[in-house]
Amino acid sequence: MAKVAEDYFNGSARQAETHLGWNRNSVQLGLHERRTGVVCLDHYQGRGRRKTETRLPELAGDICDLVEPHTQADPQLKTTFAYTKVTAQAVLDALATEKGYRATDLPCRQTIGTILNRMGYRLKKRKK
Repeated sequence: MAKVAEDYFNGSARQAETHLGWNRNSVQLGLHERRTGVVCLDHYQGRGRRKTETRLPELAGDICDLVEPHTQADPQLKTTFAYTKVTAQAVLDALATEKGYRATDLPCRQTIGTILNRMGYRLKKRKK
């Protein structure tokens, strides 16, 4: 982008934006890199929020300890998921009371449900 801007638009990022529709900031960054010889890294992979399991590495094992006694395999053996009758809210409450986590450290109920699904557990409704 910077080379094209230098060759055709006299190094103007604004003209490259107008005529080619490129982002002016990207062109300016490229022009700066060419002028100084230093490549600017944006660390794209470092953006975003980390998974809760990364932030709290022992959380997955504690969830497994709480849920495992209440799980059963699929009766027809069609899936590899383990069905559990424990809700995400019950797991969240048990983490706070039995495992000693503070409420401020724990994620919300929906995130606990997502973690359970990632670990291979599915909620099975009780028959009335």
